[in-house]
Amino acid sequence: MKAVLPLILADDLDAPIAWRGGIPLSRRQYLADVHALAARLPAAGPMLNFTADRYRFALGLGAAMLRGQANLMPPNHTPDTVERLRALMPSTYALADAEAPALQLPTIHHAPVQALPDAASPVVPAIDEEALAAQVLTSGSTGAPVPHAKHWGLLVRNTRAGAKRLAEQMGRRDLTGVTLVATVPAQHMYGFESTVLIALLGGAAFDTERPFFPADIAAALERAPRPRMLVTTPFHLKMLLDSGVPLPAIDLTLCATAPLAPQLAARAEAALAAPLMEIYGCTEAGQVASRRSTQGAEWQVYDGLQLSGDGDQAVVQGGHVPQPTLLADVLEVIDATHFRLLGRSNDLINIAGKRSSLGHLNFHLNSIAGVQDGAFWLPPDASGGGVVRPIAFVVAPTLAPQALHEQLLAALRQRVDAAFLPRRIVAVDALPREASTGKLPALAFAAWAERVLAAAKG
Repeated sequence: MKAVLPLILADDLDAPIAWRGGIPLSRRQYLADVHALAARLPAAGPMLNFTADRYRFALGLGAAMLRGQANLMPPNHTPDTVERLRALMPSTYALADAEAPALQLPTIHHAPVQALPDAASPVVPAIDEEALAAQVLTSGSTGAPVPHAKHWGLLVRNTRAGAKRLAEQMGRRDLTGVTLVATVPAQHMYGFESTVLIALLGGAAFDTERPFFPADIAAALERAPRPRMLVTTPFHLKMLLDSGVPLPAIDLTLCATAPLAPQLAARAEAALAAPLMEIYGCTEAGQVASRRSTQGAEWQVYDGLQLSGDGDQAVVQGGHVPQPTLLADVLEVIDATHFRLLGRSNDLINIAGKRSSLGHLNFHLNSIAGVQDGAFWLPPDASGGGVVRPIAFVVAPTLAPQALHEQLLAALRQRVDAAFLPRRIVAVDALPREASTGKLPALAFAAWAERVLAAAKG
């Protein structure tokens, strides 16, 4: 007999699973909409979910699983990526809003009206634990998408462990009644796990929108019923705090995608009158650890997980990670459940026989007063053997241009080894970050850096 797990937490079907413009959407309504959408889907998938509305994304996820189909989660939705997905999985189709532009895929559009909810007690769909719920695709070295299978049972276990940790941080038994406002999209793994799945399986309810500008984030938080949580990234959080927009008190800030400077965490806790918690995870293992950023650098893994190894050979296993999985970062493993994060294994740099990571250098650069955003870049070694020194790009409009290099260099000397001090510090208006996650894709950042430097020479 197959082991099955419910699609949603259904202790109270009239409790909200989402909020749209201050109006609740119940779990009962969600079940009705999921069944109605599932009946309209093609016989074969997978589904590429284009909708920006978080509730409609969650409908697509549930409807696809009811039809035995996976939800594709590529790094972006560019025409090139879509074409590569079609070649990799020819039966791929799109789910989109009615007003979406024409797509180069067979497309199902969301219905203009919601289904009529069942006034009785509808049956909550049971999903096979082994069902392929999602395919998370990362960009391979050749540009071809590399799929990472996410099965329903492991996603459920991961989500329950994460929900337990969040509830503990908020001093609650569970997340029932908590409202989530997120600046990250549902299509990104962090947004998928920490908004969509937390609502489906953890009892929380998400705001359907994804506010980006500070005033819109503040407005979304203001209308969200308490207790309320902000799900965001270091980039979006810094932008919000630097804006000066008045912020309502919340009950928890959740942050991920890059390590957060402790100064920024302290600012956030003061401005939002709430603790801030960081999540650590990776594509291969999902979310695996958290920390209260203002209370120290140590991370604690989720219940049921165990660490082994050390450095760039750190492995996690247990709980929702049944097989030993090598983590894509350099860790200082303190014991089986605690570690410090030293940097990404793919951003380690070696200069004059000394090792550091770009993430570590960026952390200290962004801790300097007056730096709104900044990133180190290591140019390619054109000579084939010389000592290459990094270059720092900074957004620091309040610092005098003529003194920028000296001021920042003096501050960095107090924080990093002299071998890693930047050869140049270049002031720019903005870094080429992805709007949705705040990340700096390596290839795009390198191409941008070379253009900026070439323009400065010209």
